[in-house]
Amino acid sequence: MENNVESKVGFTKFAETWNGRLAMIGFVSALAVEFATGNGILAQLGLM
Repeated sequence: MENNVESKVGFTKFAETWNGRLAMIGFVSALAVEFATGNGILAQLGLM
């Protein structure tokens, strides 16, 4: 019996689509935090 369902793990279109979406959310969140606090991410982490 052959299963034609695409895998949800690995380098699949499904995984890469969600990876891109989450990366965009993270980037916009980082910009929003920087705008709200006046400090960049590195400054907030104490690295600068």
